[in-house]
Amino acid sequence: MDAYLLDWANLLLRWAHVITAIAWIGSSFYFVMLDNSLTPPEHDDFKAKGVDGELWAVHGGGFYHSQKYKVAPRWRGIPERLHWSYWESYSTWLTGFALFTVLYLFNASSFLIDRTVFDWSPIAAIATALGFLVAFWFVYDIICRTLGQGAKGDLIVGGAVLVFVVLASWAACQLFAGRAAFLLVGAMLATAMSANVFFVIIPGQKKVIASLQAGQAPDPVHGQRGKQRSVHNTYFTLPVIVAMLSNHYGWLTQGEHNWAVLVLLMAAGALIRHSFAARHAAHVQGRRAPWEHAVVGVALLLGLAVWLAPAPKPAAAVAAPVTWPAVQAVIEQRCVLCHGEQVQNKNVALHTPALVQQHALAVYQQVAVLKLMPMNNATQITEAERDLIRRWYEAGAPTQ
Repeated sequence: MDAYLLDWANLLLRWAHVITAIAWIGSSFYFVMLDNSLTPPEHDDFKAKGVDGELWAVHGGGFYHSQKYKVAPRWRGIPERLHWSYWESYSTWLTGFALFTVLYLFNASSFLIDRTVFDWSPIAAIATALGFLVAFWFVYDIICRTLGQGAKGDLIVGGAVLVFVVLASWAACQLFAGRAAFLLVGAMLATAMSANVFFVIIPGQKKVIASLQAGQAPDPVHGQRGKQRSVHNTYFTLPVIVAMLSNHYGWLTQGEHNWAVLVLLMAAGALIRHSFAARHAAHVQGRRAPWEHAVVGVALLLGLAVWLAPAPKPAAAVAAPVTWPAVQAVIEQRCVLCHGEQVQNKNVALHTPALVQQHALAVYQQVAVLKLMPMNNATQITEAERDLIRRWYEAGAPTQ
């Protein structure tokens, strides 16, 4: 029953996490598009009111006129009712951390630890995983505050953050199971994104409003920091998403150089995101869209596909006959430990031929196609055994 309740918690938290992430990412995408699509106001009354940029849009049968003020409206005070975009960020992080706790921290020995990668205790693995989230934020924040000055400050910060992300990705893949390492790096970046909102962007905006309401000139550093962190969040978005999705694909996470796979995946996402962000500004300025960044990103993905492609199978191996006793021996040795009469993870039991027949599709998908099971390859299934499962299923999954 405990496993059954955890499955329900997993489902509901994952659902809530996806909903809030859609709200956050959608809001982020919209404001990046808005910021990069603004044009100087055409009418003198808008200029006199302090409007710095405007955008006319049509959607859902209506017209929208968005205006951005450089500091604050000149024609009126700060409105009492302001829309703040922060609940989406906080809710996404909270549901994501809860899901990480239920799925990975509560099952550290199965999900966090791969003893062929690094053999340590669940307590140590949990503490280190949490330390990754905290340490990355502190180092990242120090980088932004100390290296972000001067004309090339943003470029220096970007390079330093890139190096740090690569090092963190390498370290995670040396310590944790590949699936957990990929997810942890995504969670690490997502934590920095939410922390940017919580510790920098929103407090800075509140200080600016307080200064304006007091009739004082706001400190420009709050706007500079808020803009810097907002830009970082934009470029973190697609790398975080691909890191989160990657744990469904064992052939991505379980290779010898999985850290490099993760870095290249995230780099491709950042390059593609840059092209879309820059496209809006190019459209307003009458320039061509800079799609070359997206082309490089796609080229990285194609290169990964070629690199990770499985080696051709010898003709003799493909033609080898498949017998049920051979398949049954593999299932009993590699699968029944977690899917037997006593323990039935995910409510899947494989200790009888009838149950194997019932779950044949799931076995084929998880073992032969996605290569996600056994979890972290805890029972040391071989590639030949995975291929045996594949050929057994493609032959009709006989159990006699």
